[in-house]
Amino acid sequence: MSERIPVRTIEPAAFLNTDVTSHVASKAKSSDNLIHTRSFKGLFRNVRITGAGLLFLLFFGTVWLDWGDRQAVLWDLAESKFHIFGATFWPQDFILLSALLIIAAFGLFAITVFAGRVWCGYACPQSSWTWIFMWCEKITEGERNQRIRLQAAPWGPNKLVRRLAKHTLWLAISLLTGLTFVGYFTPIRPLTEALLTLQISGVSLFWVLFFTGATYINAGWLREAVCMHMCPYARFQSVMFDKDTLTISYDVARGENRGPRRREAVPTDIGLGDCIDCQLCVQVCPTGIDIRDGLQMECIGCAACIDACDSIMDKMGYAPGLISYTSERELQGGKTHLLRPRLIGYTAVLLIMIAALVVCLVERPMVSLDVSKDRGLFRENSQGQIENIYSLKVINKTQQRQDYRLTLEDADGFVLQGKTELSLAPGEIVDVPVSVAMTLQQPSSGSQSIGFKIVDSDEPQIYSVEKSRFVAPMHR
Repeated sequence: MSERIPVRTIEPAAFLNTDVTSHVASKAKSSDNLIHTRSFKGLFRNVRITGAGLLFLLFFGTVWLDWGDRQAVLWDLAESKFHIFGATFWPQDFILLSALLIIAAFGLFAITVFAGRVWCGYACPQSSWTWIFMWCEKITEGERNQRIRLQAAPWGPNKLVRRLAKHTLWLAISLLTGLTFVGYFTPIRPLTEALLTLQISGVSLFWVLFFTGATYINAGWLREAVCMHMCPYARFQSVMFDKDTLTISYDVARGENRGPRRREAVPTDIGLGDCIDCQLCVQVCPTGIDIRDGLQMECIGCAACIDACDSIMDKMGYAPGLISYTSERELQGGKTHLLRPRLIGYTAVLLIMIAALVVCLVERPMVSLDVSKDRGLFRENSQGQIENIYSLKVINKTQQRQDYRLTLEDADGFVLQGKTELSLAPGEIVDVPVSVAMTLQQPSSGSQSIGFKIVDSDEPQIYSVEKSRFVAPMHR
């Protein structure tokens, strides 16, 4: 019979008494079971606003930039062209997009090992749009206590007007977001004009409304539920943490025992720590947690609690940093090791992949050649030679008209027949039927490898080579 594993109940926040724990839990959400965040100021709030402002400018502004006679950044799905300023990418370049996504994933891993969920707190679209929507709440419904009272109040003209103003702002921002997002796939100027004149196509209207609704629901209604229950990153982030990862933490040794006191009181004289139990760290948290209970999955690393706590420490005349970005090792009295094998490994792999991507972009062939062999095996031409028929698809990936020449490579004893001189406009795609005749009297095998090469007539460094097979009878 196997030995039973002993079970021990662990109370949350064991260093707190029951009354305080229940008091904190009641402060995380109001009586309407909604999180009403309080306004605050501080260094990390300014950093987040600056970063989010730059990201919003990038998202909403880039779509309106032009490059020559087209939109600077446009993923043209209908034409299977992906324009990014001066470069045009094709479905054949999809591997580069895959590499970019892998690089982004490793970048996220590296930053998580170093500083926890800073992506969630400062750059994640869900968090950024949620902060914008919370700002709309503040200017239409007032501060935290006013919003709580408004939520509990019966419906009347004041509540109706304030709620209508809030949701109007939410929908306006959502519509602008949806329109901008779709504008990266459909030219934004014709799309906007069509929307304003009510002549927008059904497909475009569907996607604009779809992303409008998604933004409105996620940032306005779901909010922290997305971070806590829908985002997979919250579930596996802890496996990337180590004792030197910088996370937002409460200094228990310094803060306990917590409790109110006069400003002039010396905490050690009255048996208290530096935490005055003002609940401000809970009231500013967008996910409604109490950071004093320890690191939690719901914490998005936004540092709102740090700014709120530091403002109270300043008023009390205490040193800042009761809540701070620190590591588990430092909380235990050690020193944080910034350079460590895991972080160095992630960074090294990240740099190697970035370098490889840059090389691939620089060396990317600006002409594409795809070869398709005719389904027929072979035929005999009027000269008595064995022929195979091929269809060549040529794409000019440059932004200028180019002249090309088709040749065979590594194909001694074979002759290319058909159109071999091509002139293609920028981005033009042509299908070229050609045939290859075998001049050998007796092939060495029934199937041989041959190479098709297309080269720019004026710039020989622009070329592409594609292999195919030539099929011939073994005995003639």
